[in-house]
Amino acid sequence: MIEDAPVLDPEKFGEAAELLLNPDLSPVFNKIEKEYLYWDKVKYLAPAGIQPKMLWQAVKMQRFGNARELVFGKYRFRFTVTSFMQELLHEFDMNFGGYLGSESIIPEANQHVFLISSLMEEAIASSQMEGASTTRRVAKDMLRKQLKPKDKSQQMIVNNYSTIKYLIEHKSEKFSVDKILEIHRYITSRTLDNPEDEGRFRSDDSICVMNGMTGDVAHTPPSFSEVPELIRLLCGFADQENHENFIHPIIKGIIIHFLLAYIHPFVDGNGRTARSLVYWYLLQKGYWITEYLSISRIIYKNKNQYEKAFLYTEHDGLDLSYFIYYNLVTMKKAYIELKEYLGRKIRQQNSLLQFRKVEGINERQAQILSWFIDTPSSVFTAGELAVRFAVSSKTARSDLNWLVERGYLNEISLNKRKIGYVRSEKFQEILGK
Repeated sequence: MIEDAPVLDPEKFGEAAELLLNPDLSPVFNKIEKEYLYWDKVKYLAPAGIQPKMLWQAVKMQRFGNARELVFGKYRFRFTVTSFMQELLHEFDMNFGGYLGSESIIPEANQHVFLISSLMEEAIASSQMEGASTTRRVAKDMLRKQLKPKDKSQQMIVNNYSTIKYLIEHKSEKFSVDKILEIHRYITSRTLDNPEDEGRFRSDDSICVMNGMTGDVAHTPPSFSEVPELIRLLCGFADQENHENFIHPIIKGIIIHFLLAYIHPFVDGNGRTARSLVYWYLLQKGYWITEYLSISRIIYKNKNQYEKAFLYTEHDGLDLSYFIYYNLVTMKKAYIELKEYLGRKIRQQNSLLQFRKVEGINERQAQILSWFIDTPSSVFTAGELAVRFAVSSKTARSDLNWLVERGYLNEISLNKRKIGYVRSEKFQEILGK
């Protein structure tokens, strides 16, 4: 739970203004604004001779002076775009979208492979945040082999994966109440206690967000009677192109994320739906790299900070800047992880050149041989490799049969209908030749 900030004293505004004008305090104010700190951190930064409450009053005066306001029904939100946020937005604009496209950092030949892996990571992490209790290895194996989910956790992951692919296919469509209900239906399919709640707004006020450890109520959402109108306003906000009151698309996407979670329109699945909406919105606005970023994976690693960003916003007069700052920093971390991942994969691709010496072999077959070297006990199916390489099952089967004909692999029967492929006894000998 979050400590309440001190109430501002109008009689102290003059004293607080003097602090803002003191050049010796600039480093303190710069740190507070760069990291957009809340009272629970600000109070420890007060220099000797300055009361923490007075420092906080000066910080709030500065923020109010730069804030913009958003009104949704009877709820008034505000946010500030700091210099550090603008710096991050500029970096994202240079790297996340534009006309250069994904070829600028992702080799065209590998885009489909990288995309499938990233979509799986996003689906798994977003589900784990909401309680899905399965490992990444098991979950990826299930998605690659297109296995039937065994429990609710696996069904959540399959739903998330299917929803992300659906959003990519429909990224040109506009926000609407019906579309949000449809996305929720995809997200929650066969995972709710009452199937009738799939793709339907909640019908009472029994829902609240609680601290799982203490049982304290962390957030009480608006009444269910307000939900349809608030979602309609949210859709209007998403689709509105207001050049006189422009909001950067990435910031707008983050605000959409927060508002859906704040309104909490559904019995369950609000977090997964909110993260899907920001993913969809950024794709609509041309930020192609969103497809390759596993933002939820970074959030999952720092889930406590994610939850605090919500709480800070609500405890500080609905100041969205806390949530905006957190998500911008998270996107930067996701982008750094993506570049490191691509670097590793490209180095692995370069190491496949040794296999290209085999006459007639293609890049997919070289990759398959590499996997069998790294994990000799692997068993692959044509269906699994079709998912990995984003090709048809017929193409994947043709690749595998070519390797069987040359003695690298053997076929084994997995069941009456499915054939698996494993290393042959002469794998190393043939490879050596």
